[in-house]
Order: sequence, then C-alpha cells, then structure tokens
Amino acid sequence: MPRVSIRRKPVIIGIMGSHKNDSPAVKEAYALGEAVAHRGYVLLTGGGGGVMKAASEGAHCSGGLVIAILPSEKKRPLKGYPNEFVDIPIYTGMYDARNIINAKTPDIIIALDGSAGTLSEIAIALKSGTPVIGLHCPRIDLVDDDYEFISVDTVNEAVQNVDDLVKTLKKE
Repeated sequence: MPRVSIRRKPVIIGIMGSHKNDSPAVKEAYALGEAVAHRGYVLLTGGGGGVMKAASEGAHCSGGLVIAILPSEKKRPLKGYPNEFVDIPIYTGMYDARNIINAKTPDIIIALDGSAGTLSEIAIALKSGTPVIGLHCPRIDLVDDDYEFISVDTVNEAVQNVDDLVKTLKKE
C-alpha cells in the first residue's frame, strides 16, 4: 500500500470520540479514517481505543499518516496508548490537558460518541475557530456566529462537509 506523501503544510483532520471499544460509533470512525487517508489528509486522534483506534486503523490500512496526542509520558505509557495504528505518537504527560492540543492542532475536527473529554475538545476547538463536524452529536448552538459547528447524521455527510471546508481553507 502506498503511504501518503507529506506536503509542506498538510491538511490535518482530527477525529475525537469515545475510548470505549463497544462504542456504537466505532464502524463510522473506521470509515472516516479511511476517507481522511484516501484524500491525502493527516489524521490526528488521542491515540487510545474505541473511536480513536478505529479511525486510526481505517487511516493506517488505507495508507494514511496517523498522529496521536497521548495523555501519558513515554516512560510511563497508559495501557492501550498508543494503539498499534499510530505512526507518530506524541507523548505529552498532560493527561486531560492534552485535549487543548487535540482541539487546536487540526484544521477540522469530526466529533463522535464521546463524553466529557470529547465535549471539552469540541468547546476548545470552537473557541479557537476550528470547524467541528458533529456526527450524531447533539446540536450546539452558540450566540457567537463565528463558531462553526455542523451537525450531521451520516459518514457521507461528514465527509462531504470536510471536503467543502477544505476547499474553503485552501482559498484563504
């Protein structure tokens, strides 16, 4: 399988969600990871199980590059971090504080089935001006029009919105 070639400034897509392997969003996360890789984008996740692992596997198996922002230190890794599909592990030692990096690094975030950690990443991303696509996420309406939260119901809708947002990014 060919590996993605890195351009000078690659498009980075973050996929955030539950660390639980029984999450109903795991299959959708895998498909999203594939779509990210097929488009030549770089995937960024939190590097653990569940949605993070499924997205990483989808991208990795499709020849994509996977970056993970990990909660622990390299000398004391947490069990399951990084998952085996991560190409570039970034050990932060920051635990939940790493959510700031997860939220501020990608050009676009897709959020799926998560809990407080995913919610914090969504909030930080929106505050930072990063567009968030919520797949099966409750609609988030904020008073400030500068926040871009797009609520979708299918993987295809999420991917179409990524494509549209990337076109907008390239024009800037």
